[in-house]
Amino acid sequence: MRLSESWLVLPLILLLGVSCRTPIQERPEDNTQFYKYSFLSTNKYIRERNRELIIAFADRAGWNLSETPTGLWYSITQPGEGEPVQQGRLVSYVYTTRLLDGTICYRTDTISPKKIVVGKGNVEAGLEEGLLMLREGSSARFVIPPYLAHGNFGDRNKIPGSAVLLIDVLVLDVKR
Repeated sequence: MRLSESWLVLPLILLLGVSCRTPIQERPEDNTQFYKYSFLSTNKYIRERNRELIIAFADRAGWNLSETPTGLWYSITQPGEGEPVQQGRLVSYVYTTRLLDGTICYRTDTISPKKIVVGKGNVEAGLEEGLLMLREGSSARFVIPPYLAHGNFGDRNKIPGSAVLLIDVLVLDVKR
């Protein structure tokens, strides 16, 4: 190999050596805001889709429902005269929980009513919110979107994921 040829080989060897190195990984940008925006947009879309579904269902059924700021839909079918349901009180009530297609998931009767202390989180958030609107002797119908009930996964028993629930309630007793 002549000297003039060796000058060509040396740059090729250097080029080969440099190209074999792993590039330095650049730190990705902070995507927190992007993910936060995506999450909020998705939740807003899902909430609006459930809202439209509930409105259409109520219209078909001929129900006159009101909506709370959280998205709970309700109709107080009989106002009660007794003690109001409040946080920390023991409430006995009977209920029937259905899916929008009419399938009964759960129900109780006056012989074995459900008893809860309001505010302890032992029931769906939407049902607890609805109970707080009632008094002893009240009956009501609640239409509860998934995010106020069992969410995307259901109760892993009778309520499927992302289910809107219809719950008819009669408050039997409210104790201090």
